[in-house]
Amino acid sequence: MLKAELVESFPIHEADTGTSAPPLAGVTVLDFTHFVAGPFATMMLADYGADVIKVETPGKGDDMRHYPPHDPRIEAQGGPYLWTNRNKRSVALDLKTPEAQAAARDLVAKADILMENFKTGVMNRFGLDYASCRAINPRLIYISVSAYGREGSFADRGGFDPIVQAESGFMSMNGYPDREGVRASSSVMDIAAAMMTSNAALLALRARDQTGMGQYVETALFHTALLMTGFPAMQYLFGGEEPKRTGNDAPATAPSGLFHCQDRAFMLNSGNSRIFERLLRDVLDRPDLASDPELLDRNTRLKQRKRIDGILHEAFMAQPWSYWKPRLRAASVPYGEVRSLGEALASPEARERKVVTRIAHPKVGWIPNMSLPFRLSATPAVAPTAAPAIGEHTREVLAQTLGYDDARISALAHSGALGAKAAADLWSQAPSNTDGSM
Repeated sequence: MLKAELVESFPIHEADTGTSAPPLAGVTVLDFTHFVAGPFATMMLADYGADVIKVETPGKGDDMRHYPPHDPRIEAQGGPYLWTNRNKRSVALDLKTPEAQAAARDLVAKADILMENFKTGVMNRFGLDYASCRAINPRLIYISVSAYGREGSFADRGGFDPIVQAESGFMSMNGYPDREGVRASSSVMDIAAAMMTSNAALLALRARDQTGMGQYVETALFHTALLMTGFPAMQYLFGGEEPKRTGNDAPATAPSGLFHCQDRAFMLNSGNSRIFERLLRDVLDRPDLASDPELLDRNTRLKQRKRIDGILHEAFMAQPWSYWKPRLRAASVPYGEVRSLGEALASPEARERKVVTRIAHPKVGWIPNMSLPFRLSATPAVAPTAAPAIGEHTREVLAQTLGYDDARISALAHSGALGAKAAADLWSQAPSNTDGSM
């Protein structure tokens, strides 16, 4: 159940200011994605003005709709789904029917971008593969997001974030040396793949401005995960040494890691010798160590990590965090409190950036909203609207975007193309006519 008191503790979302229209106004995105990577990528485009039309299976919709927690007043809109699908319109089409496939092809003709992340071969079965769509609309940018790529001997493999964390070596790098590696509990690979995919979409749009033609674009979750291993991948390729699990310590810098004072844990990262000097001289009042020529050398500090960490632990335990925090900040030593997720979302840093706000929802009044981490001064994001119900905009899109009249929409509904309940629902939504027709 949605906790109203928690939601209402965050400010109402204020529209961004700017001097121009959102940069993607006029761009139509046909969204055949589900779960996280694809929907998050299309949501980023929607946030900046693209008309994202989410095509879903009638009745069921995106699998992510059913991830908890749920509010019983909001059907098929769990918290994770709301996180990745704001500012979209939902159309319910049963793509197993030829009538729905025909409607989808009509949407393809109107679209600038199509994005899909089905298992390899599914779009082909619907007659919506790249070659078929390109024949309808040569300007279409067709984006596939898959686990291991659409071609080659692994194209048939599906995959999720934890799987590629394991297979990419990313998991082997995380945790402590005396046990198995651990995965990141956040969907870091899905989010990274979404960012890569939205960037690719923008590049393809820019290329189309130059050539007038669309193209095929592909993002692979496994490839993204390999990139997300960071510079240790290049360290391995240079020297052939596998990265070691070091827990909360940063293997390339010292002192860096988790420390404790009297009342809480915090992270430090002395990324260079200047930071180390300030930490010892200005924070700990140890100018003798700050000027020690041996310790001013990075490699020597790494060899003496245990000794240095012992000195720091002993010093920090002498005072509470209220003493150390202002000293660390004044000395420009990078630090971070170890917070729970709830503490982080409500933190002064998050509130100042307006990371979490609340936006209107037709069923429950307000729902929480998490903004994207970038701002454009002249071309703002659109005012956020809550993620749609399954098929909420079916009639609107068919009528306004495709120009279907009431008779054609009714025929689609009764054919089963819009789902079993669509005929009754669309009839009740239809405007009244003096001649008695729908």
